[in-house]
Amino acid sequence: MADVAKAVAVIDLALRACTAYDRPDAAARLTAAKESLADPVSHVVVAGEFKQGKSSLVNALVGAAVCTVDDDVATAVPTYVRHGEKPQAALLFEPGRRTTIPVADVRRYVLEGGDRAGADGTRVTGVEVRIPRKILAGGLILVDTPGVGGLNSPHAAASLAAVAMADAVVFVTGAAQELTRSEVDFLQRAHALCPVVVCVLTKTDFYPAWRRIRELDEKHLAAHCPMPLMPVSSVLRSRAVKVNDTALNTESGFTPLVRFLNDRIGRSAAERLATEAMAEASALCDQLDSHFANERAALADPEAAARVVGELTGVKERVESLKSAAAKWNQTLSDGVTDLTADVDHDLRARVRVVIAEGDTAIDDADPADTWPEMEAWLQARMANELLLNYELLRKRAAELSGRVGDHFHEASTMLMRRPAVADPTPLASVADFQHKINLQRMRIAKQAMVALKSAYGGALMFIILGSLVGVSLGPIGIGIGLVMGHRGLRDEKKRQLTKRRAEARNAIRRYCDEVSFVANKDSRDTLRRVQRQLRDHYQGLAEELNRANAQALASAAEAARRTQADREKRLKDVDAELTRVRQLRQRVQAVAG
Repeated sequence: MADVAKAVAVIDLALRACTAYDRPDAAARLTAAKESLADPVSHVVVAGEFKQGKSSLVNALVGAAVCTVDDDVATAVPTYVRHGEKPQAALLFEPGRRTTIPVADVRRYVLEGGDRAGADGTRVTGVEVRIPRKILAGGLILVDTPGVGGLNSPHAAASLAAVAMADAVVFVTGAAQELTRSEVDFLQRAHALCPVVVCVLTKTDFYPAWRRIRELDEKHLAAHCPMPLMPVSSVLRSRAVKVNDTALNTESGFTPLVRFLNDRIGRSAAERLATEAMAEASALCDQLDSHFANERAALADPEAAARVVGELTGVKERVESLKSAAAKWNQTLSDGVTDLTADVDHDLRARVRVVIAEGDTAIDDADPADTWPEMEAWLQARMANELLLNYELLRKRAAELSGRVGDHFHEASTMLMRRPAVADPTPLASVADFQHKINLQRMRIAKQAMVALKSAYGGALMFIILGSLVGVSLGPIGIGIGLVMGHRGLRDEKKRQLTKRRAEARNAIRRYCDEVSFVANKDSRDTLRRVQRQLRDHYQGLAEELNRANAQALASAAEAARRTQADREKRLKDVDAELTRVRQLRQRVQAVAG
């Protein structure tokens, strides 16, 4: 893009200035900004319910069958489609590892019922496919996610976690029916997590009444979460790409969607990175301009040199104080992380208590022997959703803390914590080796008969012996009494076992929640410590830069005070020339930044 090329040119000029003025500290940040400009990655999450055409949509967008499409089996793990010089694929694992696989083997790992572990048994968290496509060349990454399956499903929580870290969301809904309540709920939460969301109505080639569905969907979106709605046909798009038919491509409805992805998402990512890079270059200009301006003041007026040196000495003391542990920004960071750790922990405990209470209520209303399989799925989904909400709190509060620290540092905060590095928490809600340890088997017929016979025999024997003691023969009545006592004993035994199963189910839910809470609590604390170190290192680096710039300015001003009149006049011309160069650099920065 033109803006990116201009920004790179300005950064190159600023790097030459860093070399000329001996500023390796500023050069490090400018180099990092240049590397970001070279790879402006934008994640676009493609989400929606099962079998709505998400994978077909991604395939149609890139013009290649990169995502597996199956009429009966749904996608089970995310597929990341990005640009590459040649087609290749890789498995992604939890600790950030990856293993290259043949592109033909992608289907084995993506669909439900496929392989979920690598050669060493590590769980596969996603599949990455790289292909040489123009639409992806600008850094666009399309993420084909599993179906939502309702707002409270594990897949929905995982999709929302991906949405929270995405640059844009493409929500896919079919033309078979209007938007459902769960879809609208998901869209509302997705829109709250990511500001750029577009709704795509698929399969317009298959359903003749798609225009009526579009009207109904537009009303739902206008009432609950306003966003663009684009009807498309993946079949027509794929056919148009295959035969290079422009008219058919226009009829498919993909032209507005491709334009949206290129203009709204790809360009916005490049513009954001260019803005950040220009902020770094502008900071360098400020420091260089201050340096030469102070030196010029000392050269132009020898009597003012002592005043300039005194002012710079005072600045040096303030900059030195910024690096101390007693600095306000450092105290704000330390106290903020401590408070946030306590708040996040309390929020998670409160959410877990609600889940346990709901589980207890469900167990009291039914027999775990009948409902436990559904209870396990519900428990994992609820915990995944609550973990996601807990991590949303962490991410939001961490960003607020970053802003406060930046304000107290008296330096504009960079985009370091624009989106805190908070990973997807939903896998933490899945405990692979968890054993519920519940005996869910009811009494078999033979055991029921034995319990009934035991109670009947004992009851009848007791009354027969009692009758013989008082001289009364019960006869057939004893048999009836035995049957009544047997039925009552069997009923009491069933009740006792039901109570035992419910108690075991409650304990299993608590053990599961404790296990998830233990892992999630450790993960959130590690995340906060990582955020704290990032902020601390970032602002300490800025303090070092300010200290270096001030030291250079102080040395130059002190030297100016010792110069002769002839030396001052000669150096004054050089300083004016340097100020002109710095101001020219600033003008170029402002031109790119707009």
